[in-house]
Amino acid sequence: MATKKVVLAYSGGLDTSFCVKYLSEEKGMEVHSVLVDTGGFTDEEVADIEKKAYELGVKSHHTARVADKYYQDCIKFLIFGNVLKNNTYPLSVSAERIFQAVAVAEYAKSIGANAIAHGSTGAGNDQVRFDMAFRIIVPDAEIITPIRDLKLSREDEIEFLKSKGVVREWHKAAYSINQGLWGTSVGGKETLNSYDNLPESAFPIQKNKEGEEEVQLLFEKGELKGVGDAYFENPVDAIRKLHALATPYGIGRDTHVGDTIIGIKGRVGFEAAAPLIIIKAHHLLEKHVLTKWQQYWKQNMAEWYGIQLHEGQFNDPVMRDMEQFFSSTQGHVSGKVRVKLSAYRFDLLGIESKYDLMSDAFGSYGEMNNAWSGDDVRGFSKIASNQVMIYEKVKELAEKG
Repeated sequence: MATKKVVLAYSGGLDTSFCVKYLSEEKGMEVHSVLVDTGGFTDEEVADIEKKAYELGVKSHHTARVADKYYQDCIKFLIFGNVLKNNTYPLSVSAERIFQAVAVAEYAKSIGANAIAHGSTGAGNDQVRFDMAFRIIVPDAEIITPIRDLKLSREDEIEFLKSKGVVREWHKAAYSINQGLWGTSVGGKETLNSYDNLPESAFPIQKNKEGEEEVQLLFEKGELKGVGDAYFENPVDAIRKLHALATPYGIGRDTHVGDTIIGIKGRVGFEAAAPLIIIKAHHLLEKHVLTKWQQYWKQNMAEWYGIQLHEGQFNDPVMRDMEQFFSSTQGHVSGKVRVKLSAYRFDLLGIESKYDLMSDAFGSYGEMNNAWSGDDVRGFSKIASNQVMIYEKVKELAEKG
């Protein structure tokens, strides 16, 4: 029988290291590891992960650099939609995991793998996101999940690796941290209950800036292209610039409480200075340049888009339909937004746009009008209230008998 070729979603951590040894030496499979960089790894980290994969015995290792694709195919639409899960969370990990799963599945398809594996446990959302992406993109490949199926403890995994000659400092950090282009998630003992809050020390970037500063953000058709005096052709670079500027103030920290795909409640801390500032600044600009019905329908559609993305439904064609709508609303979302950064907070100060519908050529709210008369308003008010006036009259006559 031919050796089974399996592609493994690999991060270099304990679970995926176990998977390499288990699949190759216990199951006799040809393991091809894939690291997917959505913008959260340094070059040094990527090189170290590749080195460790070969030390464990993989047949080949591939690093998929997908930060730009991640932005173009997903983050861009999270900005266009001002998407915040439960009005709080910018879907930092939810969106990232989907793109990692898709990249792994596409690589497996490209090399003709007949099996595909991931190291998710049976307790969270990631198992569903990975399974769904794999089933959609490589439906004929077997999905293998050793950690979930064997129900191993962390200690069991470490002992197994030691028996295979793999001895490392498998130190369990006090907090589980996932850093990416669209924010950082932080999980720990405080997030396992409903009462406690994460301490300052839990966050990977400590607050080290004092005072305040003003920064101007430039949007072109909904995309962030300028931060201060710097202009960026690639919005990914603009996001990184804003992250470096704002995160040292301790901006963007919060705890998200949400419903998992598998039906239980969960809490996760996060630090997402750039995503939150971008979404809020973009939303303010839209308030000035979009009509009320554009805003209304986009807000409702965006909430549904965020739910679908969170629950692993990124590949459903309806997502492309919603993205088309989001894109069609961004033609006039161009201008500058003034933002003040300070300790643990930011303030939106104002906007400047040639598409600003607050143009004083047509009147100033509460002050004067230039485009209508008092008689126009009287007539409009009469027509607008007509049906409810009739309703009240009919009800009154009916109740009198």
